[in-house]
Amino acid sequence: MTRFHKRQYILKQNCIFTLNIKEIILYSLKMKIDLLNWKILKCLQQNARQTNTEIGKQIGMSSPAVAERIRKMEDAGIIESYNTKVSPFQVGYQLKAIITLRAFMGKLKPFLEKVKTYDEVLNCYRITGDENIVMEVVLKNQKHLETFIDQLITYGESKTQIVLSHVVKNNAVNEIK
Repeated sequence: MTRFHKRQYILKQNCIFTLNIKEIILYSLKMKIDLLNWKILKCLQQNARQTNTEIGKQIGMSSPAVAERIRKMEDAGIIESYNTKVSPFQVGYQLKAIITLRAFMGKLKPFLEKVKTYDEVLNCYRITGDENIVMEVVLKNQKHLETFIDQLITYGESKTQIVLSHVVKNNAVNEIK
């Protein structure tokens, strides 16, 4: 999706330098997250399927102006992606759990590669503190949880908490004040 390319320039004395145009433009874009961009981001975080026209009406801009700002924020990496949220419970999972792992000596790096292959893992974070890893997982039932934990035992000591309900769910990223 990146539209920018590196260009090489030859200077006197046969020196070559590479100018990464994207880095220059991204730097300038990051400086321009103004109030209108925050309004666009708020709209998209509420409903990413809105048209540029709908967003424009909400914030008082034309559709092409909204589209241009969105494109710039995509290019800058501010807007990372557009996703569909699937309810794990509606597709057959009965448990959601938060599992922390304190990796055994020499097992952290292998685990960081292995965790990417687990279908149960929705999110995985490397953290500071007593544990090294925190994972959000979905499981079919209690037996599935037991089997999953048994796989983790080879990498370290785990602690599991069952999620009872969401208190804050997919909160929007807001403007820094």
